[in-house]
Amino acid sequence: MKIGVTMLATDLTIPVTELARAVEARGFASLYLPEHTHIPTSLRTPPPTPIEVLAADDPRCLAPFVALAAAAAVTDHIDLGTGVSLIAQHDPVLAAKEIATLDLVCGGRFVLGVGYGWNEEEMETHGVDPRTRRARVREHVLAMQAIWQHERASFEGEFVRFDELWSWPKPVRSPGPPVLVGGTPGPRLFADIAEWGDGWIPIGGAGVKDRLPELRRAYEAAGRDPASLRVVVFGSIPQPEKLAHFASIGVTDVVLRLPTGTRDEILPLLDEYTHFL
Repeated sequence: MKIGVTMLATDLTIPVTELARAVEARGFASLYLPEHTHIPTSLRTPPPTPIEVLAADDPRCLAPFVALAAAAAVTDHIDLGTGVSLIAQHDPVLAAKEIATLDLVCGGRFVLGVGYGWNEEEMETHGVDPRTRRARVREHVLAMQAIWQHERASFEGEFVRFDELWSWPKPVRSPGPPVLVGGTPGPRLFADIAEWGDGWIPIGGAGVKDRLPELRRAYEAAGRDPASLRVVVFGSIPQPEKLAHFASIGVTDVVLRLPTGTRDEILPLLDEYTHFL
């Protein structure tokens, strides 16, 4: 089981390049960064974190594709991923090129974690009806995968349509970077993972053991090999018994949560986390 880390990187935290070098030097397997383009001040949608924390950190979130490109330039081995990208808020043709470019720059180490999103006002700023966000995420990923896989790509969906086009570069790995899907476990999520994802990225990991058999059955029913399924427990707190439990049930990766912090706060904590490698 691989161990990585995630941090909400901002303009006030340890620089991403320094963080990435420190993560790789200490032997961690991955670095994941989250995404918010902005946080509307109305705060109409109840946030999953305390409002004072949300207001202090999330609006300062770095653009993950750009920040991970910087991390790619100073590392050689670690996976670089989004945890998670709000892909419904991106133009899929542009995102396909940005992601393929990032994957090329990092030598095929990019992992695309995607989520459906929780902040309805943020979605609406991007012209996304919250009621359609799941369907949009599906179509955006399928459209990007079509571009990555084909020299001449076209797509016809409810929300995404484009005539035959050329677009390079292609991702280093075929048919594209691994796609991890975040969300509440259930038939709808597992059907999405089985159709167009490569794995599940559940936050925290509570209840994963009970739901994994259902996910594996959905994956197999879609004609895919359950042995290839990635299960990446995200934002976990490091505890020996917890990590041992995840390893015993077939979790492939655990991504440990770092606070949004400065160099002096983060580097000692990374040193502590090495005890769990």
